[in-house]
Amino acid sequence: MIDALKTLAMMNATKKIIKISSKDFAEKINQSVQTAARKLKELEEAGYIERIINKNGQFLVITEKGKQLLYKEYLDYKKIFEGEEKIYIEGRVISGVGEGKYYVSLEGYRKQFIEKLGFDPYPGTLNLKISKEQMYFRRLLDEEEGIYIEGFKTEDRTFGEVKAFKCRIDGIEGAVVIPKRTHYSKDILEIISPVCLREKLNLKDGDKVVVEVLL
Repeated sequence: MIDALKTLAMMNATKKIIKISSKDFAEKINQSVQTAARKLKELEEAGYIERIINKNGQFLVITEKGKQLLYKEYLDYKKIFEGEEKIYIEGRVISGVGEGKYYVSLEGYRKQFIEKLGFDPYPGTLNLKISKEQMYFRRLLDEEEGIYIEGFKTEDRTFGEVKAFKCRIDGIEGAVVIPKRTHYSKDILEIISPVCLREKLNLKDGDKVVVEVLL
């Protein structure tokens, strides 16, 4: 299935709607017309392409889900040939609600951050708003294992587990943290670091930031 999707991507179907007959697609993938038609149907049913067939022909485009599958395949090859697997996520700085300082300072989390991430975090998070165009990079993090930060209990309450990914912003080390339970929507990225990133990088609300995330 991935080979058929890659063939469509090479025809720019990630960027625009393309017109292609099953016969032409069969020639592209060196298969029979019946096999080509079946592969297109499978891609459509899996949600990797959207397709319209009418009197003018067959038109299709690769969906966000399809792009995500292709990007994951790209990362696999990148890891094979380059070793380090990473993605880049772009967002704009926003002010948080002040909870980051509280949670990062909790000893149950802090000890694990030091042990598993290799740094003692500054008490607070840098929050980034991710645009719609960047969200499929963000969704990739949900599929990756990441670094597991265990939840814990105190006398008063239970604190949930967290998934973390080491990252860099302008060469400064840090980590993207994704709590299992959070008030934030998925388009908000929370980042911790051994330094106050706002001060170190002279950031203000609305500034654009590119995060290099290690998978």
